[in-house]
Amino acid sequence: MVYYTQLVYLKPGQADLFHQFEKRVLPLLKKHNGRMLVRWRRTDQGVIESAIGHPDEIHLLSFTSAEDFRNYVDDEMRMSVLHLKEASVERTLLIQGEQI
Repeated sequence: MVYYTQLVYLKPGQADLFHQFEKRVLPLLKKHNGRMLVRWRRTDQGVIESAIGHPDEIHLLSFTSAEDFRNYVDDEMRMSVLHLKEASVERTLLIQGEQI
């Protein structure tokens, strides 16, 4: 099992556009042996301290393998709506890990 944590920093005023992207791509996780473990949206009281800014969303996902994750990223349906993510996201930080 491989785990991915993604910190998502949205462009101001573009949350609805990003949520449209998520609505279309999150159902693809199952197709690629992936699972959303936690999907968290920031609140003003939620960040106590940060040296990397305040992400708007944090996702913790698991995939059976790194290859399954790559297949999800390259999925044709996901690629067809990637413009929504590109228009709404300022930057992301993706961290790959494993359970210890």
